[in-house]
Amino acid sequence: MKTVFLISPARCSGRRAEMLVTSRTSPMGQQLRADGAALGEIFTWLSALYFRGKLVYAQTFARPPAPLPGSLVMAPGLGLRSPDTRITADDLRTMGTIAIESDAFVRPLRRDAELVEHASGTGTRVVVLGSIATGKYISTLLDVFGSALVFPDAFVGRGDMSRGGLLLRSSRTGDELTYVPVHGATLHGSRPPRLPKRPRRSCP
Repeated sequence: MKTVFLISPARCSGRRAEMLVTSRTSPMGQQLRADGAALGEIFTWLSALYFRGKLVYAQTFARPPAPLPGSLVMAPGLGLRSPDTRITADDLRTMGTIAIESDAFVRPLRRDAELVEHASGTGTRVVVLGSIATGKYISTLLDVFGSALVFPDAFVGRGDMSRGGLLLRSSRTGDELTYVPVHGATLHGSRPPRLPKRPRRSCP
């Protein structure tokens, strides 16, 4: 089935973001202040396991209709952007001023979501990798995609780190998660059991 992933953003404000922007030793920080660095790489650095899990999972299982990319990141103030989009230090600082529940976040998100909906045609499912309890952006996406908007049901009850680990494990094994419609979904549930530890590889 044709599948496009929408990935929720990393936190663009706070100490970690400021460390990256001002670092004189980090190659990524130097790229940010020069000609820019890839959005997906920046958000992975900011969010670590959770965003990396979302990005790797989306890249593994995306089956987009041409000419859409398989994964699009919600970039505060910019709408939906490819993970390869280059952003600068000034861009990241601006993103850090935009609240996820604000009109400044939602307006460009709706604009680009409508473009995706128009280009995807019928029979394409749109998978949200992020919280479905974040009302304003989820309401916006539901308005645009309706019943085509789904999310992994295994997300319910898990924290960010657990979700990230689950997504990375599914990517490694090739076992795609089960999706359920966002509309009418359970927002909160009991915490599922911890993921079992992977067996250590024996040394040759």
